[in-house]
Amino acid sequence: MVAELGSFALILALCLALAQSLLPLVGVRLDDDRLIRSARFLASGQFVFLSLSFAVLTWAFVASDFTVRYVAGHSSLEQPLIYRLTAVWGGHEGSLLLWVLMLSAWGVAVACFSQSLPREMTARVLAVMGMVGVGFIAFTLFTSNPFERIVPGPMDGRGMNPLLQDPGMILHPPLLYMGYVGTAVVFAFAMAALLGGRLDPAWARWSRPWTTVTWGFLTLGIAVGAWWAYYELGWGGWWFWDPVENASFLPWLTATALIHSLAVTEKRGGFKVWTLMLAIVTFALTVLGAFIVRSGVITSVHAFANDPERGVFLLGMLSLTLLGALTLYAWRAPRVGLGGAFAGYSRESLLLANNVLLTVACAAVFIGTLYPLALDAFGLGKVSVGPPYFDAVFAPLMLPLLLLVGLGPAVTWKQANPGETFRQLRWALLVSGVAGGLWPLALGVWRPMTALSLMLAIWIVLTALLDIRKRMGSARQPFATRLRRIARPSFLGMHLAHVGLALVVVAIAMVNTYEVERDVRLEPGQSASVGGYDFTLRRMESVQGPNWEADQAIIDVTREGRPVAQLAPQRRYYDTHVGMPMNQASLDRRPTRDVYVSLGERLEGDAWSFRLYYKPYMAWMWFGGLLLALGGLLAAADKRYRLASRRAPRQRMESAGALPGEVTS
Repeated sequence: MVAELGSFALILALCLALAQSLLPLVGVRLDDDRLIRSARFLASGQFVFLSLSFAVLTWAFVASDFTVRYVAGHSSLEQPLIYRLTAVWGGHEGSLLLWVLMLSAWGVAVACFSQSLPREMTARVLAVMGMVGVGFIAFTLFTSNPFERIVPGPMDGRGMNPLLQDPGMILHPPLLYMGYVGTAVVFAFAMAALLGGRLDPAWARWSRPWTTVTWGFLTLGIAVGAWWAYYELGWGGWWFWDPVENASFLPWLTATALIHSLAVTEKRGGFKVWTLMLAIVTFALTVLGAFIVRSGVITSVHAFANDPERGVFLLGMLSLTLLGALTLYAWRAPRVGLGGAFAGYSRESLLLANNVLLTVACAAVFIGTLYPLALDAFGLGKVSVGPPYFDAVFAPLMLPLLLLVGLGPAVTWKQANPGETFRQLRWALLVSGVAGGLWPLALGVWRPMTALSLMLAIWIVLTALLDIRKRMGSARQPFATRLRRIARPSFLGMHLAHVGLALVVVAIAMVNTYEVERDVRLEPGQSASVGGYDFTLRRMESVQGPNWEADQAIIDVTREGRPVAQLAPQRRYYDTHVGMPMNQASLDRRPTRDVYVSLGERLEGDAWSFRLYYKPYMAWMWFGGLLLALGGLLAAADKRYRLASRRAPRQRMESAGALPGEVTS
């Protein structure tokens, strides 16, 4: 009966989503306040029923109810409780239930934190989110129901994939889904603006915090996923341009462009066409990502399902989304207007270049990801598009973008003076050029691309510091007064994110140039050297875990005879996945380097194979990713996004948004 309750809650949530997609729009059309206000209650009710459904599935895992097919396929009696809980979203059906739960949570957030918006605008946003909810809840209920029964159930389950029995499973999927699903809010605001004919700076101000929060979660989810892959898979990499990795990176690129485009729409009333199209494309790319991961068109350690019928359903959703959105866009966009004019050298022109570079980069990744899939689908053969392609087309686009990141804040809106910009930034340019050129020399190997990347990273940090100093004003004023000038969260968040990007660039440049990798054969007592560190195998031992046993190596790491660390890599054998051993790498992390050991197979006699790594500046990668995400979340917390709409007379705003067929400029 418990599983049936979960399915029934899903059905009720679908009914409420249908009502939410229709009643608010009817209310706006008829000017019926009760129907308009019903959107908030319907969104809350949908969240309640989806929470109930998710709680039922969680209880089935805790209680090891193997009469539920999904539980039997992803849990076992010996599986630790923490991994029984994470197994709730460890497979296709459960992860999709988490997806729709988060979608409903975003709807509740919009209902709660949009009280100051015109009621018609909020109603349209929630109606569009209801339409999105109908699609995904129906997909869950009719093609991916996690409550299907097995009668009689097995005595024990198969257990979760050993790759997923890791602390990274606790954080990565929920954070990534918060970003994925949040793009539906961004899309809903764009569609609501088109439906109501309100495409002005106020609309951009309302949309901007939601976009920034979404981007922050998506950034954090991608960073945690890269960190998880780095230490878990045992191959020492953090990004491999896998199609499923690209599925999250594509909307991240367009969402980054959207954040900057919204800034121009809010400040200058421009880039409206850009902003609308980026909002549509960002959401469409998340649906495409769901198709890539869940349709079975690719084989990947990240992929969830292998069911063409589900792929057809998702393609239908993507087609309907694009058809409806682009039809509305084509109807309204010609009357949007271009906004204020700006000179060839201005902050607007630099942000336009930023958008173009990010969009072209997204298109390059899109082509490299889908081209092999398209050839295979049409029977034209199998090709592999790997890191060499992406490195060749992506890096050249990012270098000028990094230059713009530092240059943009120093350039004024509408029209700027290049000579004045050079005067302000000449020392930053000189210092970054010298430091970027000398840093690789100090490490013994000088490469032009490494030096250029480091120069641009230093450039971003120095220009951020200069902008903060400029904002603080004269040193003769009280420090508290000067501090208040930079205390705006949006200002600090912007520079925090830019500095985080600089740290990521340093890490990528350093690890690509100076990492050392070596495969070795060791017996107890033997040593090997990598990157100036000596690795000595002391002994091999057996270790017993809750649902696995492992061969474990004890390795002493020394440098010039001094002890550095003791590492213990493992090769695990899971009870429920015989023949699928897992390598558990062991790392010693320091601020400027990682030493990393992965245990391989047993060789003849007492010998084992090992892979040894020296990885410089990897900690900067993770800290930079964290700063990127925190910068976005801090910027979204700026109270002016909440206060600005309260200052405006509600009646005037509502009348501006309620005239069908008119678009304000």
